Amino acid sequence: MKYFKQLLFISLLFSLSLLAQNPEDFHKKLLTLDSHTDTPLMLGNEGFDFGSWNNPDEGGGRIDLARMEEGGLDAVFFAVFIGQGKRSEEGNLKAKMSADAIFDNIEATINANAANISLATSPADARRNAITGKKSIFIGIENGYPIGNDLRLIENYYQKGARYITLCHSKNNDICDSSTDSTEHHGLSKFGEEVINEMNRLGMMIDVSHISDEAFFDVMKLSKAPVIASHSNARDICKHPRNLTDDMMLELKKNGGVVQVCVLSAYVKNQAPNPEKERAVEELRIKYNNFTDISEDQMKLARQEWRAIERKYKGELASVSDLVDHIDHIVQLIGIDHVGFGSDFDGGGELSDCKDVSQLGNITSELVNRGYSPDDIQKFWSGNFLRVFSKVESLRTN
Repeated sequence: MKYFKQLLFISLLFSLSLLAQNPEDFHKKLLTLDSHTDTPLMLGNEGFDFGSWNNPDEGGGRIDLARMEEGGLDAVFFAVFIGQGKRSEEGNLKAKMSADAIFDNIEATINANAANISLATSPADARRNAITGKKSIFIGIENGYPIGNDLRLIENYYQKGARYITLCHSKNNDICDSSTDSTEHHGLSKFGEEVINEMNRLGMMIDVSHISDEAFFDVMKLSKAPVIASHSNARDICKHPRNLTDDMMLELKKNGGVVQVCVLSAYVKNQAPNPEKERAVEELRIKYNNFTDISEDQMKLARQEWRAIERKYKGELASVSDLVDHIDHIVQLIGIDHVGFGSDFDGGGELSDCKDVSQLGNITSELVNRGYSPDDIQKFWSGNFLRVFSKVESLRTN
């Protein structure tokens, strides 16, 4: 124990020395993790190669292997995102088939880049891969829709490598109400309660981003394990229903969970109304059936048109400083042990000075400028999330 403490002291002195000399060098020494990206939407797109450098200004997305290296990102969660469609036997089957196809794309990408990346399913994997120089690819499911009404599918997705499920997305599903839809279940449904119990049993993280306030508090009452908000910010700073209120974060602290701040500007800084963009997006959703039950060719066209709308109606981007205002607020409210990072890159995440994964060091520099210690910064970049991940694993009951 005495030798271990001496090593920690030496490591702290080394970190402080790097901070004083160059925050960029310090950033590269950290174990960094991003808990939410929609990069699987890019996989298989013509002209996009995850193993190479891609131009984000020409449809190349926000994350690839070359830019992960440049930005010092060690581990990333790829979201198996399925937009909410019809809640019927046919709709549920199509959602499952779409999810399976995304899992296959992720597997193919990992296999094609096996010398440099590896599927990770535990905190130990992330630490081991960082030592060997490999990037860790974790999997989460965004929207529990592919489960349908079949609890057995949760374990099926766990066996495929998924380690969290975002319970819903922008519309209600059979699990719970969404933060951006009308009230239907008044929180979790009865089936949703069964989902929580099953995820606790499996040691699978419950993600409360996107769910309604009522659903959030239902989860807090029911879950025996700490939860994550994989990509959410503080509503006190930016008044968007997707963000967490102070009361919600205080409950999250009691639960032992973590809120992972994201860089989607609409969740970082209050935005001026943009009715033209909102109308264009809604028309696109209608045109492509809310991006569900459509062919791969139609999905490619939908993504191209979405990017065109983003370029045409680009609003004011928030900054890294604006993002760290959220971190400051969360730390002051519930402490440094309950905040981390989940970018939402390739799902709209972008700041004026953090446009893609290559610029993550700018966040570390701002944290240094605001007086965060090396230990605090490591907690933010992965320590807190991996602590929650490990606790959830330890509570697995079979």
